[in-house]
Amino acid sequence: MDAEQKQLLHLVFGGELSSLDGLTFKDLAKLDMVGVFPNYASAHAAWKAKAQATVDQAQTRYFIVHLHRLLDPETAKS
Repeated sequence: MDAEQKQLLHLVFGGELSSLDGLTFKDLAKLDMVGVFPNYASAHAAWKAKAQATVDQAQTRYFIVHLHRLLDPETAKS
């Protein structure tokens, strides 16, 4: 695999927060695990779709986690 095709895994998930002031989820059992994506662009598209679908639910938030940075800290430098 060359550098252009290297998988840089990203996780998209979200759920209802306990408060708008923090990042504590109301119920971890109800987290919406959207999926794992091979690059940031596809993760961002999934995040955006979920965020827009829940725009009327003020306490619901979605996040993108850069899994590749956890799995291989050297990728964080590039």
